Amino acid sequence: MLADEPPPVATVFNERVAPLLARNCLGCHNPSDKKGGLDLTRAEGLAAGGDSGPVMVPGDAPASLLWQRVESDEMPPPRKPPAASPQLTAAAKETLKTWIAAGAPWSGGPIDWLSYTTDSRAGVDWWSLRPILAPPVPAPKQADGDLLPIDAFILARLEAAGLSPSPPADRRTLIRRLYFDLVGLPPSPDEVEAFIADTSPRAYEELVDRLLASPHYGERWARHWLDVARYAESQGFERDRLRPNSWQYRDWVVAALNDDLPYDEFIRWQLAGDVFEPDDPRALIATGFLVAGPWDEVGQTQQSEAMKAVVRQDELEDLVTATCQTFLGLTVNCARCHDHKFDPVSQLDYYRVAAALSGVHHGERPTLKPGKSPASDELRATLEANEASLRARLETLDAPVRERVLAQRRPAKVDMPVPIARWEFDVDGHDELGTVDAELHGAARVENGRLVLPGGDGFAATAPLDRTLVAKTLEAWVQLADLDQRGGGVIGIQTFDGAKFDSIVYGEREPRRWVAGSNFFVRTQDVGGAAETEAAERLIHVAVTYGSDNTITVYRNGLVYGRSYQAAGIEKFESGKAQVVFGLRHAPPAANKLLVGAIERAALYDRALTAEEVAAAAGLQPTQISEDELWAALTPRERSERRQLAFELSRLEIRRRLLAGGPAYAVVPSEPKATHLLKRGDTRQPAEIVAAGGVAAVAAGKADFGLPPDAPEGERRKKLAEWITSPDNPLTARVIVNRLWQYHFGVGLVETPNDFGFNGGRPSHADLLDWLAAELIRQKWSLKAVHRQMVLSAAYRRSATFQAEAAKVDAANRLLWRKSPLRLEAEVLRDAILSVAGQLNPTLGGPGYRDFRTFTNNSQFYEVHDVEGFTFQRRSLYRTVIRSGTSPLLDVFDCPDPSTIAPARAVTTTPLQALALLNDAFVLRMADRFADRLQADSESDIAAQVGNAYRLALARPARPDESAAAQTFVAEHGLSSFCRVLFNSNEFLYVD
Repeated sequence: MLADEPPPVATVFNERVAPLLARNCLGCHNPSDKKGGLDLTRAEGLAAGGDSGPVMVPGDAPASLLWQRVESDEMPPPRKPPAASPQLTAAAKETLKTWIAAGAPWSGGPIDWLSYTTDSRAGVDWWSLRPILAPPVPAPKQADGDLLPIDAFILARLEAAGLSPSPPADRRTLIRRLYFDLVGLPPSPDEVEAFIADTSPRAYEELVDRLLASPHYGERWARHWLDVARYAESQGFERDRLRPNSWQYRDWVVAALNDDLPYDEFIRWQLAGDVFEPDDPRALIATGFLVAGPWDEVGQTQQSEAMKAVVRQDELEDLVTATCQTFLGLTVNCARCHDHKFDPVSQLDYYRVAAALSGVHHGERPTLKPGKSPASDELRATLEANEASLRARLETLDAPVRERVLAQRRPAKVDMPVPIARWEFDVDGHDELGTVDAELHGAARVENGRLVLPGGDGFAATAPLDRTLVAKTLEAWVQLADLDQRGGGVIGIQTFDGAKFDSIVYGEREPRRWVAGSNFFVRTQDVGGAAETEAAERLIHVAVTYGSDNTITVYRNGLVYGRSYQAAGIEKFESGKAQVVFGLRHAPPAANKLLVGAIERAALYDRALTAEEVAAAAGLQPTQISEDELWAALTPRERSERRQLAFELSRLEIRRRLLAGGPAYAVVPSEPKATHLLKRGDTRQPAEIVAAGGVAAVAAGKADFGLPPDAPEGERRKKLAEWITSPDNPLTARVIVNRLWQYHFGVGLVETPNDFGFNGGRPSHADLLDWLAAELIRQKWSLKAVHRQMVLSAAYRRSATFQAEAAKVDAANRLLWRKSPLRLEAEVLRDAILSVAGQLNPTLGGPGYRDFRTFTNNSQFYEVHDVEGFTFQRRSLYRTVIRSGTSPLLDVFDCPDPSTIAPARAVTTTPLQALALLNDAFVLRMADRFADRLQADSESDIAAQVGNAYRLALARPARPDESAAAQTFVAEHGLSSFCRVLFNSNEFLYVD
């Protein structure tokens, strides 16, 4: 083409006219929103005109209605502040007029109006959708020596604003800040003083590494992730039933973060772990992310197919929302009914993602396939060996304490209740006390006063019970012939068909461990008991009690086996409709339900025996000592040692439990029906069939997974996970490093962590955000590596010193001229109170504690109440979170609603918070325990008690004026009241 030749028509249209129309006209005149009946995205729409008739006379601009409206400035409509773009410029008007005069030639197909960023919506050139390119690190003038890249970016922005940073924080402030930030617990006075005394230039760096390696790190940061995952342990909606095995997902998150599982793999496992690693129980448990949200049980089971379809679409929207907002920071769900109003997300994009997730359903499933064992069997064996060693050390510590307790206890006589049935198996299976005789089946036989169960087909079953049972106790003396057998029942009660049953079961969920078995595990939880080591050489006494308050306790040889728990409810077995079985988990008989061994004696009671009664039945009375009784008898040194041993033991247990292969609340997949795009999101208006895919505007348009519409369910989720973690996807890394920054600094570089679109915030430091995203990828997606970069920065180590002049320029501290003080979250506040009071139970993982009573009357109801005891003094992460139950203490400190995604917690200040810290039963009790701790350490020396209280609660010594005032207060009001005052102080509640 010669220099003076006009450009081709296609070039003029594509480079000048199409962008002009897209940015100024197509927001109102598109297929989804045809204002005035006009669609200007395609030549046919332009030719057809709108409600006012034809808008174009090709070749005659003055006669064209379109040009008339533009020339008069009627169109585009006048902009309102604070919109940045004016109406069409004179040059833009001239371009449009020349195009019309040339005959309005149209090149190609429809204009992709979603692709252009305007002053009212984002296009594919939006900042967060551009490829990640690590920017050059600036060289600010204020630099004093070598700077970390993070600090170079921040100082450059401060210089541009004419600001200087606050000085570094002192070492006491730093260690307290770092402890709460990385592990969510306060440092001990000894740890504080050791850090202050350490003059090594690497002291801070070594402290960072030590805390990142602590198992408490996973607990702390799991809480952040569970907020985003909308995690709770009940269904929500009107039924709100408990999910007894959902806690395994929480444990998986803790373990994954502690192991520094690469973030891209962390995502893939949560979306399709059961597809990527089908033989690893942990991978299936990870899919609990998708089903962590509420589930409408009533809606899913109603009669109306039309309403069920609507409910299912709502469920799919939850899946799309959780996936896209969590990993991509995109509100894709807004496109369920129409193309997104503000972001380049089409309705087709929404249904592509929905198709990828359309086979996902809520429910429980076994984490191991029948006959399979995880590839990590060797790891599990190592864990069990280490666990046995730790338990031996724990027993060595506990033995002298038990002797002390028993020496001070008066012998007590226990009056044992009479069972309603007892079987001695002296001659046959007759009931010694009544008419519930047992009949032997298969190869079962009575020999030498025992019911011998050779396995295969041998068991015994009684005549129908002659009374109705709810609360009860199952008891037996059993000898195991094989420690590695799995799933056999010792004694159980069942309906005749076995559809409902309760049974003492061996090795079903975890090898060599006892469990209270039940139909579909509805009343079953892992209790954390030790692995069985005694086989044919001796009898073992086993019992399970089922209380009227729904508490279930497993006993072994007269002692509580692991921990008690509350079930959602206990089963009622009707008179004449149930029977007792021996050696069989439940009917119908099968080899994997039958015990191999012998039963010497068994009994059934019509109430839950007390711990003392079970101990007496096992011949241990009066040596039964509760965990709380043992804890109360420990000296402070023994408590510290026992806490550490229990902590190390629970570290192993949490990993072992994830490998055990029991049921978990996770994705229950099914092959989905065809996914249709729904006009206006209406299930009654299905349009074209859509194949699984991603969002076209993301990752340079690579949204086609190459799958047919009827592709297998697992392949769809696998492709979605691979697309989200693809190196071409610019959102994934940006979103997660922004989340990390938010939790370290109080607000993200983008202040809307779940929305990187047009309606979200703009990055305060765009270059720094991209540098961090690139660094995450360079570090092979290691989150701990990025944590380390952030907390080692001078920006993080800066003091919270307020600068009035800086606040005039940047009141919100978005430029990071200081480290903003942060209030402890609700759960961390409770944990800190427990820790300072010396009452924290450090056990990791397993079923959570329950601070509620529950009963079922069609729906499940919860009554939250104050609970006491060492079992309930675990970290708040292990509270059983129910969607319809609230905690008075946690809620007043802005604990979020678990039914919704909580990407950033609100921080309010209300009088109720001070009242709670002065009057809540938990705080009152912990203030008493804190006072006990101070008195045990310092006896009657009030000055020493006050000084120790300041060091424990605030990580610093008391000033002379504070010490004098505190001693006067203690003398007048008591030490416990002073401890409450410390709990209520801003210095305790906030981290500078």
